[in-house]
Amino acid sequence: MNLHPMKLVTIVCEAYAADAVLRLLAEVGASGHTSFPVEGSGARGRRLADIPEYANTQFEVIVRPELATLLLQRLGAELFPRYAMVAFESDVRVLRADKF
Repeated sequence: MNLHPMKLVTIVCEAYAADAVLRLLAEVGASGHTSFPVEGSGARGRRLADIPEYANTQFEVIVRPELATLLLQRLGAELFPRYAMVAFESDVRVLRADKF
């Protein structure tokens, strides 16, 4: 089995920021993503998913390491100042690198 190193970038943001995140993913060249509503608590208190406009959305995207760096830099510079969000990367290995 031949596994290829990639990065999983996870973004959790207020639902209001979802369109901006989708635009940024397209601009940096991410080939796809997974998103879903989430709820939880943190420094800004508890955020429930019962009202879609006030819920959080989680995005997961697998990209090459250099694209993960670019994505995180742009998130920090362009979207973090405007929206409530967190983002982080994890090391992953994939079977079909050509998909990413």
